[in-house]
Amino acid sequence: MIAPILARRDAAGFWLAVILTGIGTGLGAAALTALLELVQHTLWAGSGLDLLEAASEAPAQWHVIVLCGAGLVTGIGQLLLVRLASGNGIDITAAIWFRAGRLPTLRTLCTAVLSIVIVGMGASLGREGAPKQAGAVIGNLLSDRVRLSDDARRLLVASGAGAGMAAAYGVPLGGAIFALEVLRGELALRFVIPALVTSLIATSVSWVFLPDAPTYQVPAYAGSLSCAAWALIAGPIAAVVSVGYVRAVAWTDRHKPTGIWRLIVPVVTLTLLGAVSVVFPQLLGNGRDVAQLAFVGQVAPLLLLFLAVLKPAATLMCLASGAPGGLFTPSLALGALLGGALGYPWSLLWPGVPPGLFALLGAGAVLGATTQGPISTVVLMMELTGYARAFIVPLLVIVAIATLVARTIEPRSIYDARLTDQEAFERMRQREPDAQDSNAPR
Repeated sequence: MIAPILARRDAAGFWLAVILTGIGTGLGAAALTALLELVQHTLWAGSGLDLLEAASEAPAQWHVIVLCGAGLVTGIGQLLLVRLASGNGIDITAAIWFRAGRLPTLRTLCTAVLSIVIVGMGASLGREGAPKQAGAVIGNLLSDRVRLSDDARRLLVASGAGAGMAAAYGVPLGGAIFALEVLRGELALRFVIPALVTSLIATSVSWVFLPDAPTYQVPAYAGSLSCAAWALIAGPIAAVVSVGYVRAVAWTDRHKPTGIWRLIVPVVTLTLLGAVSVVFPQLLGNGRDVAQLAFVGQVAPLLLLFLAVLKPAATLMCLASGAPGGLFTPSLALGALLGGALGYPWSLLWPGVPPGLFALLGAGAVLGATTQGPISTVVLMMELTGYARAFIVPLLVIVAIATLVARTIEPRSIYDARLTDQEAFERMRQREPDAQDSNAPR
């Protein structure tokens, strides 16, 4: 617990580490975002983060060339990473739960840079993985510096990772809750203040360099009886889809290429993605652009259905090739596409709900079910869209149902799915209520 930790350790050192983690993470998130924009602008001649518009106007052969290059960069990067003296790569979730937050500094930071570069080139993965890794590494390094206990280090690393997401997307409250509920695995009051301070500082620092605006621009949708009834039906469907997605992530993570195949498989896989993206440019990047279009109802129903299958398939292909990257925005995009596709037939039976609202609710449902973090999901959806209560009732309904059904079928989150079998088993055991009292990391 935090109070006993600070009673035994130097409280000033702990809070100094919290402040410095926030500052460092905010600067790191801004630098990584600038690198992403630079890569996209250089290769796709687009503006800022709008990859879809630039890719839609690019020649067909350019899609293949750039994605083939992304595969080559991925392959070479992976071969170099496995030879780093800092040791094997460690997932942030595994580090927090089983290694008290200890991460190999050089390899983790290099992986973060590699993921940003290939996402900027068009890999179908999330950009939030890189700032999360940067924040976690900074928290770990400062823990060494001020000699924090393992319990305090675990909290600081989780807070740094959450602050990375907060700074990248401008979601200080959501990032803090995500750090505790999803990464730390315990949304306890004694952890809240350090996580909040870290996220607030990181977000404030990043706003010096990044725009202070919601990630998604959506109308102020109002809830209704129709969309609440739809949420009761769509929630279980989103849960089942999410369970399949989590299990697919687990499978692909277990079957990544090794040896010389680390170079060959990414080139073949991402070149194939480039060829398919000629027809479906929405498959490129983390999915933010297509989610934005779905949120305002600007994606045709048939295209929604196709992309709801193809977009997660593209993400899984990239993961299976060994490409590093996040899963938050791809999961949100899957939910937006699924919600939009499920909402279209409902609107024929019960008209009156804007198509974009179905996409918003679907995004929340899949995020909640895949992360196993319903509270952080609701807060993140409100911060990402800039609305505090316009659609809160149907959002709460669908997130709660989807998370409950998904957890009943598959207790792993999308982050647990990337742990080893033994690590996943241990975390599931520690998350049980009776086990948490005595065995869970504190």
